[in-house]
Amino acid sequence: MYAIVVHGGAGDWQNELEAQLLAGVRRAAEAGVAILAPGGTALDAAVAAVVVLEDDPLFNAGTGSTLNLDGEAEMDAGVMVGQGLRSGNVAALRRVRNPVLVARKVLEETDHVLLAGTGAERFARAMGFAEHDPRTPERLAAYRRQREALARLPNAKLPRLHALLQAHPGLAGDTVGAVACDSAGNLAAATSTGGVSLKLAGRIGDSPVPGAGNYATPAAAASATGQGELMLRFLTTKGLCDLVTQGYHPQDAVEAILARMTADLGRDVGLIAVDATGQLGVGHATSAMPHAWFQEGFAAVSARMRVPL
Repeated sequence: MYAIVVHGGAGDWQNELEAQLLAGVRRAAEAGVAILAPGGTALDAAVAAVVVLEDDPLFNAGTGSTLNLDGEAEMDAGVMVGQGLRSGNVAALRRVRNPVLVARKVLEETDHVLLAGTGAERFARAMGFAEHDPRTPERLAAYRRQREALARLPNAKLPRLHALLQAHPGLAGDTVGAVACDSAGNLAAATSTGGVSLKLAGRIGDSPVPGAGNYATPAAAASATGQGELMLRFLTTKGLCDLVTQGYHPQDAVEAILARMTADLGRDVGLIAVDATGQLGVGHATSAMPHAWFQEGFAAVSARMRVPL
C-alpha cells in the first residue's frame, strides 16, 4: 500500500495563517500522490512534496527561508532511501531555489553523504542549478525587526539571542519534510529547512544529518521538525525507525520518541513516519504542526494543523 505524509514545521503558528498552511501541505501531499498512484518511487514522491513546500514562501525552506545573524539564507536539506541506507545531504547552502534537489544530486552523483557551505554551492552550480536568492521582502523585513529587538536585550550576544527566541517563539525556524512508501514497499524521507532565525553563520541543524532530522531504513522512514539541536543530540529519527524495526506501529513509535524527548530535552519537536506497509505516524509536542497525509484507498488527501490530544 502506498502512502505519504508531509509536515510544514512544528511550532507556534499564527492562527490567521491556518488556511494557507493547510492548503500548502495539502498541495505538497497531492504532488507526492500524483507520483505514487501510477507506480512511482517513494524517493520521487517525497522530493516532489518537499519541492512544493520549498517554493511556498510561507514555509521556512527554500524561497522564504529565515535569515542568519548576517542577514543571509543558509539552507539545509537531506534525502534518504531505505534500501541500502543511501543518503544525500547539503548544509549551509546559499543561493539556490531547491536545496532538496541538490541533496538528491549528492545521493545520486557522488560518493559522499554531506556537502556544506561554498563546496555545496559549487556542486550545485556544476549540477546545473541556477543562482537564486531565496530571501523574500518579508524575511528581510523580519530580519531587520529581529535585529532591532536583539539589540534591545541585555547580556552577551548568544544569551541575548536565546532570550529573544524564548520570548518570541515565532522567530525560531521551522522545517518541512515528507516521508513516503511506494507500491513496492520502498521507503524514502526528504527534509529541508532555512534553520533558526538569527543563527550564527555556519550553523548546521538536524535536517541534513542522517538519523537526526531525516532517516529511512527498509522498515521505516521519518522526518523531524523543531529545534535542530535537540534532534542532533537525541538522534531522533534513527531512534524512531529502530522502534518500528522492533515491531512498533509508526504512531506508537512517534509517541514513544516524543515522550522520551520531552522528558529529557524539551518540547520543541514534531515527527512524521511511515512503515513498509504504508502505516503512518504523526505527532508533535508544540502547539501546532501543519501536516497532510494520504494512504492508498482513501478518497483524498487529509490535512490538519495539530494532532488531536
